Amino acid sequence: MGILLFILAGIAEIGGGYLIWLWLREGKSPYLGLLGGGALIMYGIIATFQSFPTFGRVYAAYGGVFIVLAVLWGWLVDRKTPDLYDWVGAAICIVGVFVMLYPRS
Repeated sequence: MGILLFILAGIAEIGGGYLIWLWLREGKSPYLGLLGGGALIMYGIIATFQSFPTFGRVYAAYGGVFIVLAVLWGWLVDRKTPDLYDWVGAAICIVGVFVMLYPRS
């Protein structure tokens, strides 16, 4: 369940930010900005459902997941193919997530 929550929170944050980007940077409808704001609120709510006990650890680990999701978003939505350095950087971040969250006794 934890991984799914990280992914849902990431989609809400990246999607919300993207909608606000479209509104402010590309002159799209202000309604996209409102939808983006709503998605960002959902991101904040979704993250609270994590079972890990501390805010800092959840958000730090989420940062690694966010980086991977942002690379995928750029590839799938913006049509910018990630290069080797993007993938290596994303992999390093995911290793960091596992180091922070899972070897706890």
